[in-house]
Amino acid sequence: MKAPIDHLRAICLALPEAVEKETWEIPTFRVRDKIFAMADPTRGSESVWCKAPRGVQIILTEAAPDRFFRPPYVGHKGWIGVWLTADTDWEEMEALIRRSYGMTAPKRLLKDQQFNR
Repeated sequence: MKAPIDHLRAICLALPEAVEKETWEIPTFRVRDKIFAMADPTRGSESVWCKAPRGVQIILTEAAPDRFFRPPYVGHKGWIGVWLTADTDWEEMEALIRRSYGMTAPKRLLKDQQFNR
C-alpha cells in the first residue's frame, strides 16, 4: 500500500513542468517556482494544502470538517487543507490538485489540458 505522500507525489509530478522542492523541511510542489500544493508542515505528510477558487474553502470545510480544514499561513488566501487518510478518495484529491495547478500554472501550459481555473 502506497504512503499518502507517494500518492500525492504521483499526482503532482504528473502535471506539466511540475517539480518537487523541499522548503521549510517539507515537500512543496511547484510549477515555474510557484507552489500549487504542499504537505502540511506541522503534521508531516498527513495532509496536503492546495489553492481553491474563491468560496470553495468555506463550502468544503463546513460540509466535511473531518476531511477539510483552513490551513494556517495560507488559509486566509483561500487555500484548503485536506487530511490524507487510509480512505482518502484519490480521484477527488487529484481533481483538487489539478484545480490548484490550473490556478497557478501559466496559461500556455494549460492550453491543451483540462484544468478548472
